[in-house]
Amino acid sequence: MRISDLTRLSWDQVRRRKVVTMLCAAGLSIGCAAIILAMSIGESTQKIVESELNSFLKMDEITVMADSGALPGQGDTSDVSEETRNRGLLTEQKLEIMRNLNHVQAVAPFQTLNYFEMVTADGKRAYGEVIATDLSRLEDFGEKFGQGHAENTDPTAVVLSYGATMGWMDDETRNKLYQAMERSSYDASSQEQYRKIMAVPTPMYQAYIQFNNNDEGKQRISSPLRVAAVLKKPKGRSDESIAQDRKIYVSLETAQQLRRELYANVTESNTTTFNSVKVKVDDELNVKQVEEQLKRLTVSTSSNLLQKERLEEQFAVFKAIAIGAGVFILIIASISIIVAMTMSTYQRRRQIGIMKVLGANLSQIRNMFIIEAALLGLLGGMLGILFSYWIVWGINALIVSLNNGESDISIFIPYTAIPVGLGFAVMTGIISGIYPAISASRTDALTAIKRD
Repeated sequence: MRISDLTRLSWDQVRRRKVVTMLCAAGLSIGCAAIILAMSIGESTQKIVESELNSFLKMDEITVMADSGALPGQGDTSDVSEETRNRGLLTEQKLEIMRNLNHVQAVAPFQTLNYFEMVTADGKRAYGEVIATDLSRLEDFGEKFGQGHAENTDPTAVVLSYGATMGWMDDETRNKLYQAMERSSYDASSQEQYRKIMAVPTPMYQAYIQFNNNDEGKQRISSPLRVAAVLKKPKGRSDESIAQDRKIYVSLETAQQLRRELYANVTESNTTTFNSVKVKVDDELNVKQVEEQLKRLTVSTSSNLLQKERLEEQFAVFKAIAIGAGVFILIIASISIIVAMTMSTYQRRRQIGIMKVLGANLSQIRNMFIIEAALLGLLGGMLGILFSYWIVWGINALIVSLNNGESDISIFIPYTAIPVGLGFAVMTGIISGIYPAISASRTDALTAIKRD
């Protein structure tokens, strides 16, 4: 008999024994759905966490730092020669070389000056971290402007992160709030009031601010600077979290001016050097290659790929455990298939005997039962895929309802999960049908016909 004939006979048996078929398919569908869901939840969660991680740590960026010298190890470098030290400096020449490297999209220095108190013309105060950089390159590093725009040509221009617009208070309000918290340090209401005030944004676009610094016991104040731009509010983060990210970006020339105004005894250097530089790569897959090229410039580099690799390892373990649970369910389901098909072998002894008398050989008998088992696995797998989509739809609907109709988080079924789940179900069916197939092929034809 041809394969098509064996398939038709097997399909007739599957249709005829509806109760057995549905029980076997149900068990296989649960196992198949468990495997698909395990892969889907693992893959979706990994993508969500990677997206959040990338928004904070920027996987496609490399931080380049000045090297103390071309010496290995972390030992004492006091005896390092001046020439060796100078080789590790970050200079304009090295920045130009970095810009010309393959796969490099943007290069800009990012130097933290300090945390300073900021004061507006109407007496409101707040604190922020001043960072000197190339203002024209902020958008290249993923920053988006909510208001205005900034270029290096304006020496009075500063750019505020959205968090730097929060928590501005005048002296009277600040003192009253601090006194209330001191009087009732264990009162949750005063602490909650403080957190709410710190998360309230203040219109700062085009406002003028000054920086205060207490240097060597002397209060120093900078010249007024104009808020030329405010960055967009980050998505997917709470206001309390955003309020902790208080950055003020200034140009390199403005940073030099602030050093002269806020610190005493500032020495000017003829050579422009930088403490750290950020390099944006066109794709995170090329980060390692670019890092190797950068290290040839006698600099130190660091990226966030290690965190991603650790994350992938953790999720690989999670997905393996979840898939193992699905395989265990399939093993349980395979037992029901073995029992059902073994019983079917005894019930169909007369049919097997007649087939042998008519000329069917042992391999054809075995193949018929194995194809029947494979069809059960295919039916179970298709049901499992359907159940998976229903369950994922229900999970996503629940997530949206819990987030008041808005959510950036969703579970998706990767394309690779469907053939894997279906393949496991079919293979489970085939393996489960081997023993009944061998048992059926060994049935004695004449004895089976006489008994029935």
